[in-house]
Amino acid sequence: MKMCKGFYTLLLAQFTSALADNALLFAAIALLAQMNSPDWHTPLLQQFFVIAYIILAPFVGSFADALPKGRVMFIANAIKFTGSLAMILGMPPLYAYGIVGIGAAAYSPAKYGILTELLPPEKLVSANGWMEGSTVIAIILGAIIGGILASNDPYLAMILITALYMVAAIFNMYIPKLPIDHKPPKKNPVFMLVDFWHSFKALWTDPRGQVSLAVTTLFWGAGATLRLVVIAWAASALNFGLEQATQLMALLAVGIAIGSVVAARYIKLEQSTKVLPAGIVMGLLVVAMAFVQHWQVAAALLFIIGALAGFFVVPLNALLQHRGHELVGAGHSIAVQNFNEHIGILLLLGAYLLMVKAEIPNNTIVIAFGLFVSLCMTVIHRRYRYMNK
Repeated sequence: MKMCKGFYTLLLAQFTSALADNALLFAAIALLAQMNSPDWHTPLLQQFFVIAYIILAPFVGSFADALPKGRVMFIANAIKFTGSLAMILGMPPLYAYGIVGIGAAAYSPAKYGILTELLPPEKLVSANGWMEGSTVIAIILGAIIGGILASNDPYLAMILITALYMVAAIFNMYIPKLPIDHKPPKKNPVFMLVDFWHSFKALWTDPRGQVSLAVTTLFWGAGATLRLVVIAWAASALNFGLEQATQLMALLAVGIAIGSVVAARYIKLEQSTKVLPAGIVMGLLVVAMAFVQHWQVAAALLFIIGALAGFFVVPLNALLQHRGHELVGAGHSIAVQNFNEHIGILLLLGAYLLMVKAEIPNNTIVIAFGLFVSLCMTVIHRRYRYMNK
């Protein structure tokens, strides 16, 4: 399905910024290891990143809707650049990555919200397939580049990553300037909190908004945690180092990209909820990882898990954007989505952090994680069917 020229500029800007985000994560992990930080600092690093999404959620949606979204992306990217530069200059990785999280929190409502302004509803699933596919490619390359560079010289890796943020800023400048949609009537913080609560309720009480919010919250919470689980599991089960583990994890991302493309090609917006069973199967396949002892089997399994994840999340992401645009405005709906998703990430990372501190075996963590995902998807699927009888 052919897209407008402005969409491809958006795609390049998003890809470059996401590439830097993911490479920086692994550079920061390597830097923590170089500083002999405790193992549980790795999930804590991610928590410092996601906390901004939760705290700023009531405000970034209004910010995204109050200005042309290309300009919002430029400002947010500048904040990411500042955090990356701060890490080079000696700021502790936890705090510096937290600054990058502030930029990412402001970036997200704009990059997804602009889709509903650039494109008609019938192109949203396809556009989300492109966006998720490019994001996943950025995750793959970011993991590989970050893992390889950071294993040799974390500081050189961070310098190159900071340059990537500058490239992303250049692309941001060429995103089309569109008419402002759903501009907030007031800039008062109290009004923004009330306005956010209204948007939150509107989406959670809408049947299709509810199921898409629940699934995307679970997906991103599980996805962020799974990255760290796979790295730890690969070290214990396969004796892999960081560089090898990131390459293995890249296959998960390749699967997500392919699943996203298949969903974009074959699933229409009105059929979005039919993909829910794929999430149940995905959780069960995660459980199967605990019984794998060969890297070839692990690679195939992670690829299939990724394909199922991409296949079920892309249509539901598009459905949420469509309902959000209709009900409360694109920026507001993405801010609500980010708020929920990052609470999910915070909680699941917190649970993982506690299990690591308690020295629970990695295989036990993998089994618990997979069963949790499968059970949650089963509950979501049954509830949606009940609501639509």
